[in-house]
Amino acid sequence: MTTQTEKAQQLRKLHEQGTFILPNFWDVGSARILERLGFQALASTSAGFAQAIGKLDSAVTLEEKLIHLAQVCAATDAPVSADFEHGFADSPEGCAENLLRAAEAGVVGASIEDWSRTEIYEINHAADRIAACVAAAASLDYAFTLTARAEVLLRRTGDLDEAIRRLQAYEAAGADVLYAPGLSSTEQIQTVITSVTKPINVLFAFMPDLNFSEYDELGVRRISLGSALANRALGATLQASNQMLEQGDFTWSLDAAPGNVINSLLAPN
Repeated sequence: MTTQTEKAQQLRKLHEQGTFILPNFWDVGSARILERLGFQALASTSAGFAQAIGKLDSAVTLEEKLIHLAQVCAATDAPVSADFEHGFADSPEGCAENLLRAAEAGVVGASIEDWSRTEIYEINHAADRIAACVAAAASLDYAFTLTARAEVLLRRTGDLDEAIRRLQAYEAAGADVLYAPGLSSTEQIQTVITSVTKPINVLFAFMPDLNFSEYDELGVRRISLGSALANRALGATLQASNQMLEQGDFTWSLDAAPGNVINSLLAPN
């Protein structure tokens, strides 16, 4: 198995080399399949995992999250970055303490949001939370990659200028990667990239027609999929179920992945 230090180095190297896709798994099986398909690093998805255990997004507990992360990290050799939501605490100290628990579970990176699950944190408090997490990560014996998320565009509580102010504050607090989900034009991406110096992560869902090379040309370092893969899997299940219930039609199975292909991707090395 790859050591945690080696995984951390691999994740850092990806951020230094250029644009890459960081796909989001929702369970151990999907993580192993994504790794076997050739993705060099993986990320969790809060919504996808919540759905997998029958919960709504943001309803997952810290303990459930940690167990999920530990299981995936033990089953894969790829570096894992956690969608760690708001750190499962409002205070800087609590957020940092929980981040170290995620590191103990095996992740070598994590994103921390400035959304409390009910509101956006005041910017200085949000920056203090990032600074505390940076200090906690520095106590580890490997290079943990901390991503700071500005949620104002996604939550529709602020504009691009506000998102940039927050990203700049989080960069000053020591974040390694900056992420403002909700960027919806190449112009917005360019504005963010020229406003900060750290690598930028973009959520593709707001610009699905943009291809990889275009993100690369813009200077985006990391492309996240969010819950899109998990939703695609559920979407196929919904479509197949409706065909059976409404039409008695089983032809949907012709598009299913062959069992032997899935087994080959899940088989032990």
